[in-house]
This record gives sequence, structure tokens and C-alpha cells, in this order.
Amino acid sequence: MYKYSEIFGVDISKDVFDVVNSKGDYYQFSNDLKGFKAFTKKLTKETLVVMEATGYYHYCLAQYLYEQGYLVSVVNPLSVKRFIQMKLSKIKTDKSDAKAICEYGSFNEVPLYTAKDESQAECLQLIRLMDIYLKQRTMMKNKIHGEEALGIPSKAVYRSLNRSLKSIKKEIGLLEDRLNSLVKDHQQKQLTLLKSIPGMGVKTALMLIIMIDGFNRFENSKQLCSYAGITPTIRHSGSSVRGRSRISKMGNQKMRNLLFLCGFSACKYNKGCKAIYERIVSKGKSKKLALIAVSNKLLKQAFAIAKSGLPYDENFVS
Repeated sequence: MYKYSEIFGVDISKDVFDVVNSKGDYYQFSNDLKGFKAFTKKLTKETLVVMEATGYYHYCLAQYLYEQGYLVSVVNPLSVKRFIQMKLSKIKTDKSDAKAICEYGSFNEVPLYTAKDESQAECLQLIRLMDIYLKQRTMMKNKIHGEEALGIPSKAVYRSLNRSLKSIKKEIGLLEDRLNSLVKDHQQKQLTLLKSIPGMGVKTALMLIIMIDGFNRFENSKQLCSYAGITPTIRHSGSSVRGRSRISKMGNQKMRNLLFLCGFSACKYNKGCKAIYERIVSKGKSKKLALIAVSNKLLKQAFAIAKSGLPYDENFVS
């Protein structure tokens, strides 16, 4: 395990970020370029800065530190939360959170941050905005259905809702076109390979490439399946507790949903997935459980193909 000269825990918010180092020193800086420069004066090239993934707020600081050559780690907030709970801490402040993040980085081997290029960053922004528009589209459809159920809806309301729905659909289409263009320009080979998997749609292949940075963030398929939240959790204890096994659901929900939908098609056209589905169902297990296993298999196939650079081969034995 790499030994750092010092570890800095960072708790970041919209306007400021609080810092505690492994010596117990506390600092607070403004969450802007001026604050970033002041913070780097406390650092050396042998120190490690650990922060939580907090949506938009952590991104600029992590990118800046990385570009300046400092070691950075962006960790899962849930992992830090569990670490704090394990210590039975009763104090909840920005300073105490920064201290906990510092201690988490000291006791655990944390992954080093690798900055995203402009294409990757734009793809993630496009996905986030598309998610908002998709929710708005569903809301508009439900509202239109509700107005129609009244029997005599207001024409003004009805027309306004349809104009809004049409506008949202147009924006979604424009964003999807831009997303497709970016991935095809930078990851065309990997996209073609993933599309060769029976049951893997274009949309799911695109999302996989973007959300997991072209499969570069994982060393093996088990790590990837854990990230997606489709690995089983076992609930056995002693002779009395025999809980039903279920997926963890602690991973990427969007990825999990896309893979689950792909599972329906994979059960029919993907030789490996079809065999798993039929085997599980023949044992009397639920079809939903079988589809989850199919999702797991699809993700493992995608990982193997992306890493090998070879298209799907149904006769390949894994």
C-alpha cells in the first residue's frame, strides 16, 4: 500500500470546502479558483486529498488538483457514511465530516482520481439533463392523461400541455443526437463491439461506455457487477436466520434498469443468457430472479468483449 506523507480530508459544499489533515489541522477555503490556489499551498506532491463524490460541487476542485499534479481520490459518500456510523460518532459538522473523510482515507486503500476529458465530461452532462427531461416528459404525459380523464378538458390547458410535451421531446432528441455523435467520434470501436452482443441495444451500449468510462475503472467483472448493484446479498446467520437472497441495489440504478430491460431480449436471442434464464426458471425460481441473473451475465459479456477487443462469439465458453 502506498504511503502518503500526509492525507487531507475535504468536505465540500456550494460556497466553501472544509479541510482536515492527518495532523489534525483545520482549514476552510472558498469553493472557487482563489480557494483552490490557497489550498494547494498546503499540499505537496506526496500528499493525498480525499473527498466525497457530491454531484457538481466536488468536480471542479478534483479536476483542478489533478491538472496541477496532486494526488486526489473521490470516494463513495455511502462508504464514508458507514465508516462514521461504525465509529458511533454523535457530532455532525462540516469540520467533523472533513476529519472523518481524512480518517477514512488513512484506514482504507482508496482509488486515485483520473480526470475526465472534455468529451467524457460533456457526455455526463448530457445524460444528467436528459434524465431531467425524461422525468418532465413522463409528468406531462400523466397530466395530459389526467385532463383527458375529466371528459371536458380545458382547450387552453390541453394545448399548452401538448406544446410543452412536443418541446421536451424535441430537446431529448437533440441531446440524444449529440450523445451519439460524441460516442461515435471517440468510442466507435467499443460501441460496435458491444452492439454485437445479442440483446444489447444501442442505448444501453452508449450508456455503459459513458457511465463507466469505457470500462477503464474496473479491474474485473465482479467489481463492475457490484457497481451496477446486481450482485446477490446473502442473509444467513446461525440456525434461525435464513433470509431470501436478493440483489444489493447499492449501485448505479440507471445502469441496472437498462440491463434489466435488455434482459427480455437477451433471453430470446443470446445463447448464454437464454441458458441461464431457462435453468433458473426450471428450478422453480421466479422469472424476475432469472432476469436479474441474465442482466449479470450481459454485463460480464460486455466487460469481456470491451477488454478483449473481440466481437461476441456465442460458441465461446467462459
